[in-house]
Amino acid sequence: MLKEYAVPGIIAMTASSLYNMVDSIYIGHIPDVGSLSIAGLAVCFPLMNLSTALGTLVGVGAATMISVLLGKKDYDKANTVLANEVTLNIIVGTLFAVLSLVFLRPILTFFGASENILPYAESYMRVILYGNVITHLYFGLNSVIRSSGNPRLAMGLTLFTVISNALLDPLFIYVFGMGIQGAAWATVLCQALALGYTLWYFLDHKRFLHLPRRILSLDWDIAKESLEIGMGPFLMNAASCIVAIFINQQLQQYGGDLSIGAYGIVNRLSFLFVMVNMGLNQGMQPIAGYNYGARQYSRVKEVYFLTAKWATLVMTVGFVVSEFLPGLAVSVFTGDPALKEVASHGLRLMNIVFPIIGFQMIATNLFQCLGMVRTSVILSLSRQLLFLVPCVYLLPLWLGIDGVWLSFPVSDALATILTVIYLTGLVRKLDMLADGDDPAILGSKI
Repeated sequence: MLKEYAVPGIIAMTASSLYNMVDSIYIGHIPDVGSLSIAGLAVCFPLMNLSTALGTLVGVGAATMISVLLGKKDYDKANTVLANEVTLNIIVGTLFAVLSLVFLRPILTFFGASENILPYAESYMRVILYGNVITHLYFGLNSVIRSSGNPRLAMGLTLFTVISNALLDPLFIYVFGMGIQGAAWATVLCQALALGYTLWYFLDHKRFLHLPRRILSLDWDIAKESLEIGMGPFLMNAASCIVAIFINQQLQQYGGDLSIGAYGIVNRLSFLFVMVNMGLNQGMQPIAGYNYGARQYSRVKEVYFLTAKWATLVMTVGFVVSEFLPGLAVSVFTGDPALKEVASHGLRLMNIVFPIIGFQMIATNLFQCLGMVRTSVILSLSRQLLFLVPCVYLLPLWLGIDGVWLSFPVSDALATILTVIYLTGLVRKLDMLADGDDPAILGSKI
């Protein structure tokens, strides 16, 4: 069953990562300003991460609730949760876009944009924010499609956005001469088309999961529960935003615009492997959530360990690429010799402990799937805020720019140790439960 859900999820998330990489590749090869454009894109990462965080706050919580409700055969409440997600995404997405557009220039400056790269960052991010509600709704509803038992459709929609974006990017960037702004318009247009089909899919009342006639409705009790479940991934993504700000500031201080551009490349390459793991997470989520709702705890453990094994393998492949083929990987994004040298060096240092963090990502998601919000939040924040932020500030004092790159493996190792402690306790509690036992027993023991 994991294969049935995980393979489409992996393809979808890998495609999503390639979706972002395509933008970077085309932007990095814009004549004369490619290195500045890719640095401008890197400065946008924190704000994009914050937008993603708010989207996951709504979307992941709703998708998790729906998978559990479907396991309980409570279709009416599942449909209500779906309507809630649409309303919350519209509210949150609109508020975030308006506030960000009003203060965009000072925000990007605070995020590390110099006078040289600010125009590129601003022109790209402004268009992305125009389509922010579209992005929130598309990704949120795509997660629900996957959780409702149709992972192939979710995958197909993601592949559509990737392929169409790859086709439209060169047209908007080079043919229409829109530069970095053209990449943003291509992104928004592709997501709008995919969202249109997604809404049509959920408006079909013949499906067991569909949008009710009152689409824009809000049940505050359901909203509260959904937001509580989504708090873990929200805080993880919000922490990524905060950390990215600190990283950009430190990179600017110790290495300048070139280092920020290099981080943009390294981050995209690393994110490719992370997104594969997120695909595995998405495959595990409905299975773990459904079986937990059905009180089949042995299956919850089985799907976790199987997912963790594959996640470790994926991150090991990422390690091999980073350590032995960095120059080849970086050359896809830029032909600038100076930028290639800095990015290759950073890729080696940043991903040196990649093999050990795969299972950590899966374990954090497992706690979320089981509704253990407090533990999920702790594990989500540990790597980003508890360990990475201090390392980003302290290590460069002794190691210079290398200290920024090495902050990642040091924090990864510390977060993995903490995860082992929590996961060991969870497995012991699951071992104490027989299939069919009341899950409240597990909650009380944890």
